[in-house]
Amino acid sequence: MSVKGDTSGGVLALILARAGSKGLPGKNELDVAGRPMLAWTVDCAREAACVERVVLTTDGERLAEMGRSLGVEVVERPGALADDTATVDAAARHAVTVLEAGGASYSEVVLLYGNVPVRPSGLVDRAVSMLRETGCDSVQSVCGVGKAHPYWMKTLDETGRMSAYEANQVYRRQDLPPVYLLDGGLIAVRRASLFVECAGEPHAFLGEDRRAVVTEPGEVIDIDTAADLAVAEAVLLSRGD
Repeated sequence: MSVKGDTSGGVLALILARAGSKGLPGKNELDVAGRPMLAWTVDCAREAACVERVVLTTDGERLAEMGRSLGVEVVERPGALADDTATVDAAARHAVTVLEAGGASYSEVVLLYGNVPVRPSGLVDRAVSMLRETGCDSVQSVCGVGKAHPYWMKTLDETGRMSAYEANQVYRRQDLPPVYLLDGGLIAVRRASLFVECAGEPHAFLGEDRRAVVTEPGEVIDIDTAADLAVAEAVLLSRGD
């Protein structure tokens, strides 16, 4: 069921950055366009009018130092919440619990990945506004899939024979039904929903009423590979940021 919590608290922007990464080793510690990767996400959080507090949760000593040098509070994440099997919501719950033990109170938590240096202006405020105006449980940012549409995807058998992933008769791009991809820009969630845990339901913390804010292709760049890094750097340098 939908979880409606107290809305009297403020908005916490929680930046998540693990020290480990298999796709692009140490990606959260890299520089992008002459600045630490984390700095771009810190800027995004600070520019949001709705955000009351910005905190970094990390298991990396160097990342923690980077965060502090950027003027951000740091919650040290236990190793058990930082390996390849750890979930985002578990790390977020740990950080919120630590902060609330100090007397803080939050109605909404915005989760921002530290390896996403490119986001459109105003994204955080848009997501939090949707949370508050609709009473939904969570909001994520998405973008249209474009040509990488399920209707145009194929499966292959062991001989290389192709079959439609989803049977259809659409041949023109403009006739494809709208489909969206989670772009990694953010997850905004009610504090009450964040603390919902359900065995076998890894996304229970998102609640039942899940909504989205739409970004344009390329407005969010999630760094997983060296190619992603090169694209993000080109975009940021072209902006003159």
